[in-house]
Amino acid sequence: MTAESALGPAPTAPAGPSRREAFRYWLALGFVSFGGPAGQIAIMHEELVQRRRWISEQRFLHALNYCMVLPGPEAQQLATYIGWMMHRTWGGIVAGGLFVLPSLFILVALSWVYMAFGDVPVIAGLFHGIKPAVTVLVLHAAYRLGSRALKNDWLWAVAAGAFVAIFALGLPFPVIVLGAGLIGFVGGKVAPGKFASGGSHGTAKTGSAPAFIDDHTPTPPHARFNWARLRVVLAAFVGLWGLALGALTVVFGWDGVLTQMGWFFTKAALLTFGGAYAVLPYVYQGAVEEYQWLSAPQMIDGLALGETTPGPLIMVVAFVGFVGGWSRAIFGVDSLFLAGAAAATVVTFFTFLPSFLFVLLGGPFIESTHGNLRFTAPLTGITAAVVGVIVNLALFFAYHVLWPQGFDGRFDWTSAVIGVAAGLALFRFRLGAIPVVLGSGAVGVALQFLRAAL
Repeated sequence: MTAESALGPAPTAPAGPSRREAFRYWLALGFVSFGGPAGQIAIMHEELVQRRRWISEQRFLHALNYCMVLPGPEAQQLATYIGWMMHRTWGGIVAGGLFVLPSLFILVALSWVYMAFGDVPVIAGLFHGIKPAVTVLVLHAAYRLGSRALKNDWLWAVAAGAFVAIFALGLPFPVIVLGAGLIGFVGGKVAPGKFASGGSHGTAKTGSAPAFIDDHTPTPPHARFNWARLRVVLAAFVGLWGLALGALTVVFGWDGVLTQMGWFFTKAALLTFGGAYAVLPYVYQGAVEEYQWLSAPQMIDGLALGETTPGPLIMVVAFVGFVGGWSRAIFGVDSLFLAGAAAATVVTFFTFLPSFLFVLLGGPFIESTHGNLRFTAPLTGITAAVVGVIVNLALFFAYHVLWPQGFDGRFDWTSAVIGVAAGLALFRFRLGAIPVVLGSGAVGVALQFLRAAL
């Protein structure tokens, strides 16, 4: 009896998803992508790699490594990349667009409630419950990403060094990325086995079933690099950006609120190395201090909304746009909601347009480097460093959630209890992100009403 007859036939790769099936998945993902970039990446990994097997572990990480060095939201760019690999440009635009649109609609609705009705107790309670859960989600996502990427002591050392660099030394994220990439480049030459596909020596996990886009699946024709396609993609995106900004200039003038928002957030989109928290100081300086589209307390409230809604955290810019359009009454005092919604849409468009450009422009080159250690080793080093940076982000969240007035203020015991419960649910009972977030939010609302009753 052969081994195959004893164990059954070898698993085969699944058929590729249809456009309709892919559309449904990306739409659903847009409504459940909580937990920040690390949580969103973990959700995609579980669905696309482990359950649906649309893409293999190595190809997933290869795409992720590229997206992590780009300015912009890496989780949204990863969705764009995978959608593009499966269904060409249409698939990339649909995947990346649906990653953002649900969050835009939700934030517009919540921003309207915020501006029209002020401090709603239900919303305040919801924030109070969700914030500690989001903190634990980030920590859990760092654990999951680290368990896949940190396969040896070298990569653990890179992750630890990145954590020290950002936590203790305060180095900017681009410097950490550059240093980690350099370590990976040198490490790929000195100890290539340690930096091959996350230190796993370039092999897939034993017994893993094949995927539709597997480790050795040839690059599809549309994903192969050629100069003619690069020029067409670049011209199309520059033309689209110029047309949109030019139309705003013609209608509202260069000094118009919407025109200035388009120009400002184009610049912001090119500075978002390391995710939203790397660019928030720039957004704060411009939106609050220079243009005065909103106040400092409103900016903080917007960040809370961004943390507790699906989609990339940089979607906080939609709140900035909404409040700016509303407060400036750009369409008159009788059309405040329309003004806010239009401004939020303009800001979102100019913030995310470069992300599509980077993926569709650079994706074919990155696909040509698959399996080439000269290119993958630096990216493996960068992935390890990002694990340390995510741990630092979790501590940043924990500090602001548990000591909302700083260490000199009171310790928030209710947030601590909610965080511990969320941690047990994620680490011990392995519940999904959505029930943990919803459950924590419900507890926060209940505590809010209990305080009001007492």
